[in-house]
Amino acid sequence: MYSYHPWEKRWINQHDTIPRYMRAAKWKLNDGKKRVKGTIEWRREFKPELITPDEIKIEDEGGKIVINGFDKDGRPIIYMRPGRQNTATSPRQLRHLVWCLERAKDLMPPNQQSLVIIVDYKTTTLRTNPSISVASKVLTILQQHYVETLGRAIVTNLPMLLSFFYKGISPFLDPVTRDKMRFNPDLLELVPASQLEAEFGGEHDFEFVHEDYWKQIIETCGIEPDGTRVRGKELNPPEVEALKEKQEKAKAANDGKVEATVTPTQTSPQPTPASLSEKLAEVSITSPPQAQVVSV
Repeated sequence: MYSYHPWEKRWINQHDTIPRYMRAAKWKLNDGKKRVKGTIEWRREFKPELITPDEIKIEDEGGKIVINGFDKDGRPIIYMRPGRQNTATSPRQLRHLVWCLERAKDLMPPNQQSLVIIVDYKTTTLRTNPSISVASKVLTILQQHYVETLGRAIVTNLPMLLSFFYKGISPFLDPVTRDKMRFNPDLLELVPASQLEAEFGGEHDFEFVHEDYWKQIIETCGIEPDGTRVRGKELNPPEVEALKEKQEKAKAANDGKVEATVTPTQTSPQPTPASLSEKLAEVSITSPPQAQVVSV
């Protein structure tokens, strides 16, 4: 068995990871292992923990995805407004979405495991609406790699012109996701008035100012310029702190021109795992010849 990178350990040891994947697997251990393995391999390739703020800042400038408030069950709310699309279709848009999902998870209260997405189609046109291809990729990420994370998906102000869009993506919706979708509900039945933005009938008079919002979410979630967690924020396990210290020393010794790496090492599997977490951690994943590079 290969050991994991520090950021992979952080993900698998989060309080909600094992329960979510086991619920999705209907508590079948082998199925749970396969699901965890698939997500770790995806995260190793996509590197959501290492998306830098500078990489996706331009995607955030128009306010097309904003994390703001909590519903009556204490779930963070992500507002998506396709009408505010400000960039051409690119992989960076998906990376921005994943970055926002990670930040919403950072903001979850203790023991919370899910979030709410409100998609507002006001001012959306055929030009700004995402393609079915992009939407299918988003659904794949949500359904396969953020399993049991979507608590509710709400669609508002959907024009007749775009109703075909949901018919087009319906084949990509699994039954669980489809059951969580609501079209034009009374949002005040789901979200406290104090938490709901005023334009949806709430009392939260929120005006999106990108620089203020950007600074606040980065500081609150403790994100450093290289995409990792801020030292001392308790979001970092000891391995990440040790890695960051090593990187800082390398940077000081080489005038900031050295890239630090971590190499996975082989370890012997424990013969008798003591817990479900340890059993799920026994996922056979091909270790890359070199660990992912973390620039400092």
